[in-house]
Amino acid sequence: MDLKETDILGDSIDEHWYYCCKAAATRRLLGDMPIRRILDVGAGSGFFSHHLLTHTDAHEAWCVDISYPADSSASHAGKPVHYRRGIDSIDADLVLLMDVLEHVDDDLGLLKSYVDKVPSGSRFLMTVPAFQFLWSGHDDFLEHKRRYTLAQFETLAGDAGLTVQRGAYYFGAVFPIAAALRLMPQGSQTAEPQSQLKRHHPLVNSVLKTLCRLELPLMGRNRLAGLSVFVLAQKP
Repeated sequence: MDLKETDILGDSIDEHWYYCCKAAATRRLLGDMPIRRILDVGAGSGFFSHHLLTHTDAHEAWCVDISYPADSSASHAGKPVHYRRGIDSIDADLVLLMDVLEHVDDDLGLLKSYVDKVPSGSRFLMTVPAFQFLWSGHDDFLEHKRRYTLAQFETLAGDAGLTVQRGAYYFGAVFPIAAALRLMPQGSQTAEPQSQLKRHHPLVNSVLKTLCRLELPLMGRNRLAGLSVFVLAQKP
């Protein structure tokens, strides 16, 4: 999770419709696969690894992010969490790259470097923002380099040496709303780019959360449209 968005949402992250539903989609895509040690790349606040430590049998998480001021360790849900600016290699069975690869010039190089850091059999759960035509000031604010189609992202995973197991779009239920807003003519824009993520009225937040939760049972079949691309892959 981008630390810029942590600053915006504060303590309400767990209840915000976007992150609440994205965490639920993460668990659904993983299914009942056993998790022992998590490597969370570009972890930011560690939101997703914290969520999995709470809701699965995962024993430990290693959160890696160059934005950390120093290496440290703590605990979450009674389980150890290690925050590191970098890592050489680790025996992790689940690697998370949640909205990370769109931030770097060499997305393939970064992904390959982490494929090399973990043993064979490790699974990679990755997300990126979908569709270049949805580019907005939100992407500029978060310093994105690109957005992806599902086919492009599955190809990237394969080129990095991973075997794709599942791929899907998510947030398809709110896709028409977001697309309409982002494609709407905005006139001349002189202000600094801003995040479109914000705290909503509880009723709005509840409606959006309900729409996305209703979509979850069909998530694995959605190869058509959504705001996020999800891919689950494995190192042979």
